[in-house]
Amino acid sequence: MKRIGRALLAWIDAAMARAAILFMEGWSKVERAYRRPFSRFSLRLKFLFYPLLACVAVGWLAWDWTHDKSLDAAEDAIFDKVVHWRPWEPRASGKVVVVEIDECSIDHFRARGEGGWPWSRQRHADLLDALDRAGIAAVGYDVLFVDPSPDDAQGDATLDAMAEGGAGRFVFASTRLHEDYDEGAVLRMVDAPSAFAVVRPPRDNPQVAMQLPYGESMARYSALANVERNEDGVLRDIPLREDVGDWALASLPLQLAAAAHAKVRQPPAATVRPNWRRDSRLPHVSAADLLEGGAAICREKGSAMPKLRGGIALVGYTASGLNDAKPTPVDPVMPGVEVLAEATEALVAGSAIRMPPAWLKYVLAAALVMLTAFAFWRGEPHEDVDSVFVATNLALLLIAFVGLTFFGAFFDIFASIGFVSLCFGFCRLYAGIQRGRAVGNADYRHEYDPQTHPWLAMARLRFVPDPKLDARAAKRRRREYRRRLRRFLYAGCDAVMIEGVVERKSWLHDILDDLMVLVWKGRDRADANAHARRELDALYRHLNAHDDRLDDDGSVMVCVVAAEIDDGRDDSQRGERLRLRELLGQDLNEPAEWPLSASNAFFSEEA
Repeated sequence: MKRIGRALLAWIDAAMARAAILFMEGWSKVERAYRRPFSRFSLRLKFLFYPLLACVAVGWLAWDWTHDKSLDAAEDAIFDKVVHWRPWEPRASGKVVVVEIDECSIDHFRARGEGGWPWSRQRHADLLDALDRAGIAAVGYDVLFVDPSPDDAQGDATLDAMAEGGAGRFVFASTRLHEDYDEGAVLRMVDAPSAFAVVRPPRDNPQVAMQLPYGESMARYSALANVERNEDGVLRDIPLREDVGDWALASLPLQLAAAAHAKVRQPPAATVRPNWRRDSRLPHVSAADLLEGGAAICREKGSAMPKLRGGIALVGYTASGLNDAKPTPVDPVMPGVEVLAEATEALVAGSAIRMPPAWLKYVLAAALVMLTAFAFWRGEPHEDVDSVFVATNLALLLIAFVGLTFFGAFFDIFASIGFVSLCFGFCRLYAGIQRGRAVGNADYRHEYDPQTHPWLAMARLRFVPDPKLDARAAKRRRREYRRRLRRFLYAGCDAVMIEGVVERKSWLHDILDDLMVLVWKGRDRADANAHARRELDALYRHLNAHDDRLDDDGSVMVCVVAAEIDDGRDDSQRGERLRLRELLGQDLNEPAEWPLSASNAFFSEEA
């Protein structure tokens, strides 16, 4: 059995090896089919690709800002994820309490034979009276009382009298109808409840269609309970006002904050984004507990009621059957009264999410795109660019998480990072094409044919900094030399570079850091040397074509050797690979070297 098992494993291993070879041969043909055209394209465009990509990217950002603002809209879904992933969430201030008309409260009075939902107006008046006696500072009633009760006139009068006695401390819900109904409306903005001028003095007094509570005092002390979802159907930002001409109608949370004398910026912002909580809720109490004098009807026995004195209460129904659920970032079925309570909490406690202006993410994306394109255009080593890019993204992500978790500020740069990552990927892809051709990758240039070009010329280059430079300055100059050399080779030339013998962080790096070998092919010695001389002369001009000349701080030393790779006289022990290794070894070991100059005359027929 062991022999059979070993034979089976050997067969499987051989089959996988054959399959791998066949696949790689086939896949190489696929890669060459698109990589070689890209290589020819890069030879024509050279480093112009990077500024062109930056211009296209910035142009798209400008267009998107003036049209769909898709980059801005992408932040909504990301905000929801960050809220869920943050390790901590803020605690409620205790200044805002939700009074729930929940299943327990409804069932409690139904069991007593006093009817289920809807409640009588007298019971609502009693609930307001109980809150008033508890020392509440302001109450927002998120229940629409549009029409008088047909069988409870006394209760209607009592509830309206409570509104009058509250003198603005009790704010009732009203709604703004669609603007198409404004033309036939009788009410004008100057007489609308909770209306205030945005432009002073107001230049108009437009009509406005609203659905107000039935009572005169209730209508006078009412405010909008309208909310508006984002494009994806999730409610993240709560309206604080609705503009009508030079006027605005205040929302219920804004009116409650004013009634509680909270500091609100004037004129108030159009919306507020609460610091949504997933694992905790605002303090809440069932309406039945209040109506029964604080008895534990719906809460657990022995548990205390939340503090009401000096606070703000939002009254509304949370019973699931009453259909007032709103999808929010933390709860797909959050009761509407809790949504308004979160907005009120954000205003009263100053816990609203602070967000930078929408244009900032576009400016940030444009700046990062231009910086990325500039780094690749300069010819910076791809390992360094990758590290800087990853570190920058991680730092920005950390700032976003820390800002939202500890400071209530959401620096919404995630969509910007995604867009910049896309542009970075294009730059990285193009740089890979340039590098692939420069190092002689057969996917990007034709393979070397020793029959057509039997001669190779090899040049070993190294940068020798001026001895007067300190270690740090010498390191900078050596890095600058390699950057300029890399840019020269990536732009497209006949030479093939051999670098990366050791990794940058290898223990051999310090002694082999300057190792760079360039290879040219030719039909004969003179042809190979001519190619090498022409491009080394051009390299010298490129290295010193800046105000910051490399010659001022060091010299580039060159050693050139040439040999015939396939002379047709090799025996079986000395094939092409052996002769090529000999040539490379000769170039690496040759002690004689000359400084690179504008006209390199160190080539000879015997080199």
